[in-house]
Amino acid sequence: MASDQVQTTASPKRGWTKARAILAGGLVLGVGAAITLAAWTDNEWVTGLFGSGNFGIEGSTDGTAFTDHETEAGAAVLNFQVGADNLAPGDAVYAGFAVRLEQDSTYTADVSVAQVIDPALVGVTADYVFTTTFGCDTAAYAAGSDENAASFTLDTLADVSYVCFRVSADDTLPQGVDGNITWDFTGVSGTSL
Repeated sequence: MASDQVQTTASPKRGWTKARAILAGGLVLGVGAAITLAAWTDNEWVTGLFGSGNFGIEGSTDGTAFTDHETEAGAAVLNFQVGADNLAPGDAVYAGFAVRLEQDSTYTADVSVAQVIDPALVGVTADYVFTTTFGCDTAAYAAGSDENAASFTLDTLADVSYVCFRVSADDTLPQGVDGNITWDFTGVSGTSL
């Protein structure tokens, strides 16, 4: 009976040893297969670099020093001739303004122009034309083009649009009134420069 007991206890040990040997062989086989598969793997990567351009317009009341006037509260003050604050019927006063792309812009601009006349300024008319140089007086206004054009384009960084404003008073102008006339130049980006 003693020999039966020895055989019975030895058998499970041998079975477990066999199972461990099979598992170890499977692991070796698995690692070998993984190494073989890795040798047949290849990657190709691609990436792109992205960024945004710049866009803006700016204006000048003297034709040389350009600044950005982004809000109505920060609007450039035009240099109308003497007497603009003391108009009488039949008077006309003039002022020039220049608009260009900001010099770091990377896009063209489609610019629209809108004007708002203070309702208190009854009897006052505001008009504008485009000129080829800065400066605005009776002769420059007469030689200008595209009177009251609603829009214009700026196609290069060198493009400058010169605007000649004329404000005139007629017989319906009441005494002792004052108010503002505001022009809004709105630039919308176009094509890449």
